[in-house]
Amino acid sequence: MAAERALRSAAPHELLDAVRRVLVDGYAAHSVELFMADYGLTVLQPVAVLPHTLGSVSVYNSPAGRAFGAQEAFVETTADARTARVHLPVSVRGDRLGVLSVTLPRDGCEGERVAELADIAEVLGHEVIVAERDTDLYLQARRRDRLTLAAEMQWQLLPGRSCARPEYELGAQLEPAYDIFGDNFDWSATADRLLLYATNGMGEGIEAALLTNLAINALRNARRAGIPLADQAALADQALYAHYAGRCYLSVLMLDFDLATGLARVVDAGSPQILRLRSGAVERIELDAQLPLGMFEETDYVTQEFEVEPGDRLVFVSDGVYGVASPGGEAYGEAALARAILATRLLPAAEVPRAILRELADHRGGPVPDDDALVMCLDWRGR
Repeated sequence: MAAERALRSAAPHELLDAVRRVLVDGYAAHSVELFMADYGLTVLQPVAVLPHTLGSVSVYNSPAGRAFGAQEAFVETTADARTARVHLPVSVRGDRLGVLSVTLPRDGCEGERVAELADIAEVLGHEVIVAERDTDLYLQARRRDRLTLAAEMQWQLLPGRSCARPEYELGAQLEPAYDIFGDNFDWSATADRLLLYATNGMGEGIEAALLTNLAINALRNARRAGIPLADQAALADQALYAHYAGRCYLSVLMLDFDLATGLARVVDAGSPQILRLRSGAVERIELDAQLPLGMFEETDYVTQEFEVEPGDRLVFVSDGVYGVASPGGEAYGEAALARAILATRLLPAAEVPRAILRELADHRGGPVPDDDALVMCLDWRGR
């Protein structure tokens, strides 16, 4: 309660100072540091005033990265026999933001104390999300490198990179994280429905980002008016055609899930694909592809349906995934993607996109992709 009061009264850029004072006074903390996951989900970056004085921490092979990946507190033994370092995930409704690392007296790391610290880290996560409206501090901390302008525009469009509810878990990632331009994803949930959108805009750089921005906002505008999925696609199609007159268009996969029944209504308008992992087997969900948004004037869109069952995992990918070629010219393809989905079946949904994109980079054989790549994973539990 003391931490919550301190955080709510602190200035947006002073959240770490506020929680540090609470932990020093109430828990005899020796040090308190906040790390934010970078855009590529490869390192945890320290929150500090530029220029940063602390180094970044690996997500893959560090104690803080272990807490981030498992989403559980991890107690690290330090060289000083009198202290221990507790790493606590900072998350908001399943969206993984970073890690709060606290050095405490060793006798202050009991289970009840660690549980209290985990609650404080959760409160801190909520306050960081609110504070980002008024300060760039936490957004700056997420940057391992400079974002291109197109990438800046795309990341600002996103709802988050993961979320969780009793009925489902979601995770998504875009690559190249610091140089994306056309691919994007969006989601929105109500008490009874989950709406997902996977988009793949044509072009490169700023032009692709502008196209995707117009399309996403047109879809949101239609969605928030409460109209059905097919009509959302039609209105966004009209908005793109009115501006570009068919010169530019955007592929989108739109899904509307009924949380009570698992019935999914779908509009497939282009290239993103769905693969389903069920009972240990991966199969592609075949849909009747329709025209991308903005290609022709007043296109009519039709909704299709399929059902998901508790235990299903759906993986959504853009053509920047299955179309990637190896140095020898071999396409990544659906078979390799199915193997990657099987290999990551024990990972939580939030970890799957990052794991698949790492394997994709190994197949590509080079650090810089030629096209955007989107991977989104949905684990369905149902009610």
